[in-house]
Amino acid sequence: MYKKHLTVQRFVCLAAIIASAIVFVYSLGIMTDLYDALYDTMRNPNNITQTDVPGSIVYYNMQEFNQFFLRYSIVLIVLACVLYITNTHSRRRYYMGNYVSIALFSGFSVYLTIFAHRYIQIFKQQWLQVDFAALKAHSELWGTLYTESTFWFDLHYCVFAILLIIVIALIANAYWKIQLMKEEDKLVEEGRKVLS
Repeated sequence: MYKKHLTVQRFVCLAAIIASAIVFVYSLGIMTDLYDALYDTMRNPNNITQTDVPGSIVYYNMQEFNQFFLRYSIVLIVLACVLYITNTHSRRRYYMGNYVSIALFSGFSVYLTIFAHRYIQIFKQQWLQVDFAALKAHSELWGTLYTESTFWFDLHYCVFAILLIIVIALIANAYWKIQLMKEEDKLVEEGRKVLS
C-alpha cells in the first residue's frame, strides 16, 4: 500500500511544479494580444489618454496587476519546490514540515486563483469596451494586430482549474498518508502487545 501511495505522491508533487510553471507562463502571456493590438494606439507616452482607439487604456490599467501576477506565480513555483525540499514527494512518514509545505502551497494557490480571477474579469470587461471599429481602422492603417478575442482572459479558467485540481490531489494525498500512518502505528502497537 505504501508503494502505491509513494508513486501517487511523487506524481502529485511533480504535477504541482508543472501547474505552477503553467501559471507562470500564463502570467507572461496574458498581455500578449493587448500589447500587440493596443500599445501603438497611444501616440503620446506622456499622456496615455491621447489614443487613436477609445478604451485602449485597458493595456495600461493591466500593467500593475500583471506585475503582481508575475511575482505571485514565481512565489507559487518556489512553494512547489518547497514540497521537494521537505521530501513530501518521497517521504514514507510525514512530519510537521511536510504538512506546512502542503498548507502553504495549497493556501497560496487558492489565494492566487481568487486574486487573478477577480482582476482578470474586471480587465476582460474593460477590453470588451474598446472601440473595435477604431481598432480595426488603426490596425489597417499601421499594420498592427486586430483582434476582438477574449482568449487570454478566458484561458484563466483552464489554468486555475488545473492548479485547483492539483491542490485537491495534494490534500487528498496527505489525508491518505495520515490514514496509512495510523494503520501502521496500529499494527506496530498490536505487534508490541503480542511480544509482551
